[in-house]
Amino acid sequence: MANAEINAFFDPTTSTISYVVHGGAGSPCAIIDPVLDFDAKAARIATHSAQAIIDYVRTQHLRVEWILETHAHADHLSAAHWIKQQLGEGRIAIGEGITGVQSHFAKLFNLGPDFVPDGSQFDYLFRAGETFRIGALSVEVLCTPGHTPACVSYRIGDAVFVGDTLFMPDYGTARTDFPGGDARALYQSIQRILALPDATRLFMCHDYQPGGREPRWQTTVAEQRQQNLMIRDGITEEQFVAAREQKDATLAAPMLILPSLQVNIRAGQLPPAEDNGVRYLKLPLNQLGGGR
Repeated sequence: MANAEINAFFDPTTSTISYVVHGGAGSPCAIIDPVLDFDAKAARIATHSAQAIIDYVRTQHLRVEWILETHAHADHLSAAHWIKQQLGEGRIAIGEGITGVQSHFAKLFNLGPDFVPDGSQFDYLFRAGETFRIGALSVEVLCTPGHTPACVSYRIGDAVFVGDTLFMPDYGTARTDFPGGDARALYQSIQRILALPDATRLFMCHDYQPGGREPRWQTTVAEQRQQNLMIRDGITEEQFVAAREQKDATLAAPMLILPSLQVNIRAGQLPPAEDNGVRYLKLPLNQLGGGR
């Protein structure tokens, strides 16, 4: 199997890591979880983070075959649609569970009949266990629900891109209090990941830099099993569920959850312009739970 070259892009504003995965200069590639910059105070979109990815793709003379989402993110807006527009290539794909997420949030945002929650906003919906290729690279889709019902991870050789399922060992795991989230499902998803060979490299979608350390986004199955503060070896499912739900009860909603989901369930497309030519993001009042 060909080895993947992996280039990471860290966005300090949202603590998100995006990736470009390819087989070498001039080869096909995939972009994973790209970020569209959003100034919440001014409601302004920018593309600095996504442009850095495009610049790398062009410098390496890569051909974008896929723009992959691990789930519908609640903490940043996806740049998938913008990147596809700029490059004129790349199929935007996500797990087939996105339709349930779309149905929930279409109701919350009252999107009406013009928005059909069938996943058609994406170019492709992956089934659990499906395989596909990025040039010479073989990719397996792992169904890893729990944070959301639509979460998937992508296994490419000895590397797995886990989305929000896991964080670095000193931070733990994803939260499970979003609609459709399930701590028990998350535990079982993580166990499937941790059953992979110890040397398997795991690539995070976020790093919140606990204690102010430098950002990190690569770990291994062995490191997670030995050191993860929430789900290392010896922690039972019942212990994990109790700890995860207790912690989730203290968490505030992510700052960008309302704007990001309106974009991300549309595969990164902004809401359509209204009759005055302006696009709007809705803020439904008193609809989200939250702790502190």
